[in-house]
Amino acid sequence: MIRVLLSVFLLLPGLAVAQSVEKSGEKPRLKDFGSSLKKLKWDPQKNSTTETRSTSSDDDEVIKIETALVVSELLVLDKQNRPVQGLKQSDFLITEEGVPQQVGHFLLGDNRSLPRSIVLIIDYSSSQFAYIKNSVDAASVLVDKLGPRDQMAVITDDVEVLCDFTNNKRELKKKLNTLLEKSRGSDGFLKIGGTRRQFGKSSQYSALMATLKEAFDEEDQRPIIIFQTDGDEAEYLRNSIIVPTLPPELPPEMVAKIQYEVEQKKKLQRSSMTEFSLEDVYQAVEKSRATIYTVVPGAKLIGLTPEQQLEIVKAEDERAVNEMLPTLSKDAREGFLARTEALKKLAPIQVLRMRAEDNLKIQEALAAVAPLSGGWTEFLEQPAQAQGIYTRILSDISQRYIVGYYPTNKERDGKRRRMTFEVKGHPEYTILGRRSYFAPGSE
Repeated sequence: MIRVLLSVFLLLPGLAVAQSVEKSGEKPRLKDFGSSLKKLKWDPQKNSTTETRSTSSDDDEVIKIETALVVSELLVLDKQNRPVQGLKQSDFLITEEGVPQQVGHFLLGDNRSLPRSIVLIIDYSSSQFAYIKNSVDAASVLVDKLGPRDQMAVITDDVEVLCDFTNNKRELKKKLNTLLEKSRGSDGFLKIGGTRRQFGKSSQYSALMATLKEAFDEEDQRPIIIFQTDGDEAEYLRNSIIVPTLPPELPPEMVAKIQYEVEQKKKLQRSSMTEFSLEDVYQAVEKSRATIYTVVPGAKLIGLTPEQQLEIVKAEDERAVNEMLPTLSKDAREGFLARTEALKKLAPIQVLRMRAEDNLKIQEALAAVAPLSGGWTEFLEQPAQAQGIYTRILSDISQRYIVGYYPTNKERDGKRRRMTFEVKGHPEYTILGRRSYFAPGSE
């Protein structure tokens, strides 16, 4: 059997190689999803992850086709933050590391000949309990707005495929609703045959890494990822942005107890560490072709004062309790309230302040993911916002300009290269899109 592999970076298939590669017509299934993570190994000398590569089967004859079409999907905004429509190929100026480039390909984002391959990564971990229903409702809004040629897959923070790529809206919604059912559990008939609650494993960045490496192939013309999570796995990535420490100025009677909690947290962090860092995630995003939109269920801390952040942490704790109570039986409710009150006594203001600081770091790290791909981050703070956010995502995709060029720099050095995009005669325009890519290596 002959297999054709494309050696690409930011390639938009259908433009550069449609005449030389015949498409299979059906998107391959996501088999052994997450297997790419097993190939990652942390290298303390390089302070980054390394990846073992599998060899091709002896039965396969591999033909490599190389191309160097660099593509960025650009959203052009005017001073009022409104999308600018009606631009042409000749309106765009491109530079790479300061060197002018020639626009080689140009398409509009609403071009119906370019089907979208969308992966929704959805977090249904226990930290998201108060937002799981909102998240499922928001995702269902997205499903309703899919085009007839679009395909969508759903990945969970268990690093599992909840629903493989399909355009069957009923199947997608059915699978999404199972997350709500799992998180609530059931009592069964006459208390018989019930199911225990089940939550995701909070491996959101792991799910993102696996998606970037496994979900898309050369036939995906517009790969898109919607990353719906609070991003708390950041604590367990290498070079963690969260360092468990004893809060300052604790009441003397609390020091020993809180110190014990800190040591337990350090132990859990060490035992649960991934084989990649946050920087490795960022680099994987830059190397991919996917545009990422991050949706964060929960209250936004970024841009607020420390006191405002503290009040939000308190309010979120209270909200989480109120969301959980109606789902519990009377006996379970009493025990839950008792544990909640006990935890409050172990959480003096100093601990809450540190939690707010850590949560802010996690939000800032998460918010930085999407812009690297040319996308953006939005916070889903209230259920009523869901429809607007997901409508905006699909509107954003349709209003982009797909701009590509063949770099004048042909060096295969594997280095990051910076790009700039401008619209002639309009320095006031803001342009959202990829700003860098990695050149292919010498292999």
